[in-house]
Amino acid sequence: MIKFYYNLAPNPMKVALFLEEANLAYELQPIDTRKGEQHTPEYRAINPNGKVPAIVDGYDTVFDSNAILLYLAEKTGQFLPEHTPGARGKLYSWMMFVATGVGPYSGQAVHFRHHAPELIPYAVNRYQFEANRNYAILDERLALQRYMLGATYTIVDMAVWGWARLIPFILGDYAWTQFPNFLRLVEEINARPVAARVAALKDRHSFKTELDDDARRHLFPHTVKAAS
Repeated sequence: MIKFYYNLAPNPMKVALFLEEANLAYELQPIDTRKGEQHTPEYRAINPNGKVPAIVDGYDTVFDSNAILLYLAEKTGQFLPEHTPGARGKLYSWMMFVATGVGPYSGQAVHFRHHAPELIPYAVNRYQFEANRNYAILDERLALQRYMLGATYTIVDMAVWGWARLIPFILGDYAWTQFPNFLRLVEEINARPVAARVAALKDRHSFKTELDDDARRHLFPHTVKAAS
């Protein structure tokens, strides 16, 4: 059985969506990042980067959400485009776009807008602009076709869905009005029965919600070094 190291953040949730979509048996291993559990030697042996998600599948260990999606899709043969160089090229291009653009810029936009110890207008504007630009690219793509790779639902759609749930938190309450085609995809995925099972994971384990000094020390260790 797959051991799934997770919390309720966007990246673990897109892996949870695949596990449910593919009907794979998995065992939840909660990692409370606000308590610093991602920094323990035991977890760092699984994910040297000290982040979630990660999986242990028999003798195989995989970390990084997009790497996990690719691994599970290749292993099961599910939620992939046809096996041609052109189709796989599109798959890899969009998966890397999510990994290097959508995720990082969304995360930094959240950090500087909501969690930074001081308001830095340049940083807020920079990351919100780039996050908005990345979502606009997705929206333009989805104006042309039902799913990110065409007519077939794939792991790329799952990858973009993970962060989409936070768009109002990232960009503001108005933001969805800018991305009607992307919203259509997100609402379609949300209507799938598996999405309800993913949402129910919040009731399986309790995670710390307070962003107190101790949580900040674990989540933002650079602030500790800067103060020392």
